[in-house]
Amino acid sequence: MNILLWALQIILALIFLGAGLTKVTQPKEKLRERMAWVEPVPPARVKALGAAEVLGALGLILPAVTGIAPVLTPLAAAGLVIVALGAVVVHARARETQMVVVTAVLLLAALVVAWGRFGPYAF
Repeated sequence: MNILLWALQIILALIFLGAGLTKVTQPKEKLRERMAWVEPVPPARVKALGAAEVLGALGLILPAVTGIAPVLTPLAAAGLVIVALGAVVVHARARETQMVVVTAVLLLAALVVAWGRFGPYAF
């Protein structure tokens, strides 16, 4: 189970790091081409979401690898559960069925990591 949790942590970290860096580094006009949901959202809020995704991604890996405050790993996973839950709602409102499924899978994976790292497979 520890191997599965590490695999999920790495996959989630890569996905959220990529998504977050995109939101942080790209102007809203460029994001609009691939992410229609950014249209009504203020640019600062999009950047804040991207920063939360980047921090969550780093939190999934760095505390566990370095041994410095490893309790941050399940907290990061729990934070990403909240981010993914918000994404499910946003995509459902926009009737983007495919993205609802994708974000729901990410939500479930983050939930498994949070459960495992808070519970029986904590560091």
